This record gives sequence, C-alpha cells and structure tokens, in this order.
Amino acid sequence: MISNDLLKKYGAEKVHLSKKEVLFKVDTLPRYYFQVISGKIKMNNFNEDGKEFIQGIFSEGSSFGEPPLFADLTYPAYAEAVEESTVWRLEKKKFFELLKENSEVHLSITKVLAGRLHYKATMVAEISSESPEHRLLKLIDYFKTHIHKIPDEEPYLVELSRQQMADLTGLRVETVIRAIKSMEKKRILQLQSHKIVR
Repeated sequence: MISNDLLKKYGAEKVHLSKKEVLFKVDTLPRYYFQVISGKIKMNNFNEDGKEFIQGIFSEGSSFGEPPLFADLTYPAYAEAVEESTVWRLEKKKFFELLKENSEVHLSITKVLAGRLHYKATMVAEISSESPEHRLLKLIDYFKTHIHKIPDEEPYLVELSRQQMADLTGLRVETVIRAIKSMEKKRILQLQSHKIVR
C-alpha cells in the first residue's frame, strides 16, 4: 500500500494494540488513515442478537476504514485487533496532502477500494441466495486469489478460523463445520491437522 518512508514523511505514528483492543467504534467520525504494520485487524458489526458479522480482515500492508474518511461519514463498523497488532495512524489532513502530492498512491488506493466494492457486491449476492458450501468456497477462493494472490494451481492454506468464516458469510459456526466436513468428503478441499487446504 503506502510505503513506510512516505507515511513517516507525512507524520504517521505507530499505534500498538493488544488482542481484542478496539481502534474505533461504530458511529464515530474518522480522523485518521490506518494501515497495518503487523498483526491483523478486523472490521465488524453486531446484530440485535449479538451475532458478529465481519466486514473484512486486514493484515500487513493493508489499509482499512477509508470510505468514511473520504465521504465525511461515520464508521459503519468497529475496528478491532484480532491479535497483538501495530498500525500506522496518519492524520486525515496529512493523508489528503499525501494523496494530492503522490498521484500513484492515490491511484493504488482507488484500486484497493474498487476491489473491496467488488468483494462486497460478490459476497452480498452469495450470502443472500447460495448454499453454505458455495458461500464458503467463494470466500476461500476470494482470499486465495485477491488477498494472498496465490495462483490457482498452488494449494492454499486457509488462515481463517471456523468462527471467522462464519462471521464473514453470515453462517452459524456449526453450519460452517458441517459444510467443511461435507466438502472434505467430496474432495473439494482437504483438512491437514484441522487446517483447510484448497
């Protein structure tokens, strides 16, 4: 994403987060651009019953939470550390200066945001109408191709937990477990020491 040197040049600070620490909350106004240095950050919501829905999981080099920053809207989700993590935090005004003065960075951010819109549109269609197995395969294939950029012919070790897969697809964790076992029997995927390989 944005290089460390460029972020430092514009005054970005490092923020260290412990596991489950919340970086920002729903309905708060964005004041910073965030980019992961190490660890993992998830953006999530909870329904009235307290069920979590994960909007996305972001790892090293990924930014998150930009749409409300650009649109002067409040955050639609929480940002929470999945594990001990460190992120860059760049003040909004400085972030916009960086973009104005570095057109190639502006273009790369635009491409990332377009990719996320594509993911949302794809997953909304899958979640609303498809079977659990189909939803999970779409999710795994998206992470393999677009997040980790692993060629089709190479095996992909899924780093998501069963709970995270449930929260990303709107399924119950029990349904995810059953669907994974079913797909293993059908040889659609493999299990190696309880890890999914596709």
